[in-house]
Amino acid sequence: MALIDSLVAFVVSLLVGAFGIYVGARVVVDSDDYGYAIVTALVGALVWFVVALFFGWIPLLGPLLALLAYVAVINWRYPGDWLAAFGIALIAWVATIVVLYIVGILFDISLEAVGVPGV
Repeated sequence: MALIDSLVAFVVSLLVGAFGIYVGARVVVDSDDYGYAIVTALVGALVWFVVALFFGWIPLLGPLLALLAYVAVINWRYPGDWLAAFGIALIAWVATIVVLYIVGILFDISLEAVGVPGV
C-alpha cells in the first residue's frame, strides 16, 4: 500500500508542477499544451536531481548550477530565449506555490511539487 501511496503522491506532485510550467509557458510564450508541460516538468525534475546530486554539495554554486540546468530544460523545450525561460520558471514557481497553498488550506495537508524547484 505504501508503494501505491507514493505513486499517487508523485503523480499529483508532477501534475501540480506541470500546471505551474503550463501557466508560465502560457503567459510568456503563449504555449497551450499541458501534456508538453508534464514532460517538461518530469525532464526538469530529473535534470535538477542529477545536477544537484553531483554539484549540490558546492556552496552557492551547486544550487545555482541546478537552477540553471532546470531553466536550460525549459529553454530547450519552449520557444524563446533564456529570458523567456527564466520568466516561465519564475511564473511556474509562483503559480505552483499558490496552488499548493490553496490545496493545503482546503484539505489541511502539506504537498510538494515535482518539476518546479524549491516548491
